[in-house]
Amino acid sequence: MKNILALDGGGIRGIIPAMVLVALEEKLQKQTMDTNARIASYFDFIAGTSSGGILTSILLYPEEGNPSQPKFSARDALNLFVNHGTEIFNASKWRHFLGGFGLVSELYSPIPLSNVLDKYFQNSRLSQLIKPCIITAYNVELRKNHFFRQQKAITHGEARDFYLKDVCRATSAAPTFFPVAEIYSLSKTRYPLVDGGVFAQNPSICALLEVLKAFNSTQINDMFMVSLGTGVSKTAYNYEHFKKNLAIQIGPALVDIMTSASSESTEFFIKQLFRSNGKQQNYLRIEPSNLSSINAALDAASMNNIQKLISLSDKMISENEDTLDYIVAHLIKEKNQKEKKNPWSKLMDKF
Repeated sequence: MKNILALDGGGIRGIIPAMVLVALEEKLQKQTMDTNARIASYFDFIAGTSSGGILTSILLYPEEGNPSQPKFSARDALNLFVNHGTEIFNASKWRHFLGGFGLVSELYSPIPLSNVLDKYFQNSRLSQLIKPCIITAYNVELRKNHFFRQQKAITHGEARDFYLKDVCRATSAAPTFFPVAEIYSLSKTRYPLVDGGVFAQNPSICALLEVLKAFNSTQINDMFMVSLGTGVSKTAYNYEHFKKNLAIQIGPALVDIMTSASSESTEFFIKQLFRSNGKQQNYLRIEPSNLSSINAALDAASMNNIQKLISLSDKMISENEDTLDYIVAHLIKEKNQKEKKNPWSKLMDKF
């Protein structure tokens, strides 16, 4: 069985899946009586978009001196958003004023985000992550999806390898919020990239196809996927608002509509895929059903709204206690079996 974790994007709402990861990790530690148990040790493959891509990078970041073990805990990943969210989504009143008249192309400077990413990742590379993963972005010049793959970074060397801080900057470059991320591979090839949420807010299908491609003999019957969402915004937008305002003024609304539609579509298709194979119990999606208690904007990073996001996540976790226990039991059982034979060894031998 291949255990897959998929992490949606959602800006500051990345707190929601991060809170679920903390709950899962604490349950794993309790059940195994191992205080050092980490999420990365129980999943074989992780996919992330935007804030989910940042979470993926933190969860799979290697420990200094022991590169096969994760350095950070799930709580460390959560703390990036809780401790630095307000700093990352911080724009002056003057910039907001100019944005209202369409005089700036994006609301936020990328410098605070880049500084936080540099603090976490320094000069570590994609190829150094401890497990296979995929992180999404979109190339605005080539007009094509771009996937950061840990596996390809290993097999293709510097041509497909990147600094992790650049990977995270690219996957989270939400249009109208942050400028296009102009990054370079280690071989100095240029890539102008934006947030992967423009096509894969929910990266579950990306993960599924990547694993199926890696194992020619693998079928969906041999997959167990946990998909963590950030909630679907149901904000209603007025027709007159779109008709009368400048493009830059309706940009955030368009991003919200586009990413929500992408996530909902992916959720529908992948659920049907597992169900059609009689394996609906192998696909578990956890996300809040209602965001009315918070400001759902991806940049709503005031301390007040961050606390509301934490409260919403805590309530959601309580409502999904049985599901989380089921996931933990499955992961522990699978890990015990894999200690006898690692099902990913065939793939890793290629690298």
